[in-house]
Amino acid sequence: MENVSLRTFLSNPTKISNSLRQIRGYLQCEGLACYFDPSLEADALGGTLEWMSEDHPPRISWPTLDLDRLQGGWHSPEDMAQRGRVPVACEVIRRLKSTLREQCVLMAGVTGPFTLASGLFGLGHGEVRSRLDLPLPVMEFAASVTSQISTKFVEAGADLILVVERVLPTLSAERCEEWASLLAPAFNVIRFYGALPVLLLTDSIAVAANRDALFNREWECVLCPTMRGLEFDSSTGILESKVQALGVAMPIEFFDSAESAGQDFLESIHRRVAELQPVLITTAGDLPPATDLKRATKILAELRRQV
Repeated sequence: MENVSLRTFLSNPTKISNSLRQIRGYLQCEGLACYFDPSLEADALGGTLEWMSEDHPPRISWPTLDLDRLQGGWHSPEDMAQRGRVPVACEVIRRLKSTLREQCVLMAGVTGPFTLASGLFGLGHGEVRSRLDLPLPVMEFAASVTSQISTKFVEAGADLILVVERVLPTLSAERCEEWASLLAPAFNVIRFYGALPVLLLTDSIAVAANRDALFNREWECVLCPTMRGLEFDSSTGILESKVQALGVAMPIEFFDSAESAGQDFLESIHRRVAELQPVLITTAGDLPPATDLKRATKILAELRRQV
């Protein structure tokens, strides 16, 4: 839309703000993702972004982790929240806040502590699911990063913060409580600024494996698991759980313009949304560039009628 490469676009608040206003004018969505970049934290921590192409997301090379340096103050979360493209993200939020005012909810995404810690250790999804022994200092550092960037975003004017866990181990009830305790400072500061915290879980296998741990506790946020992880769960069980505010992340295939998505699949998703009555609906990842915007607009309109 702005006729620049993705690499240039991500560092230009003017281009980002202009394109977001255009997109919102077309889709008429209730929320606008001001900045949502999974490489943001790695870049701010001193990692390397390997751009294989100017128009595709970079491959992330995380900085080498040294526990001794970490405990001695390596890259303090406070300093890190002012580095890399974090100031760019904050500027985008401020600009949209001043121009859109109360027209829509301004959202921003930050990476959750499990995902950050696994990146620092160089672990893949499968390795994270089988591990419960990530060192506590690393988890605490990662949680502090999540909290500090969340603070910057809500100070800039964000109304909703999506804390995104893209990977998650299989959790016992005790381990789930520890994770929730690490997330609590971020949730507290988000609510202090009058914004809404949302815990977005995009790994369907991890969501399915952790259904009991996730739904048998109260969350100080909107719990938003991917719909794929709830496919074999009963809606009644979820609605009778301790979760007070539920969101759902729709699978990307739901917006696929190809006929392979299948009408039966779309209708089943519609039924689940109607049953669960979520307070928020998003997607479990970025929509592909080739997404048919007319189809996306139609789907959004249908979902609005059900919630």
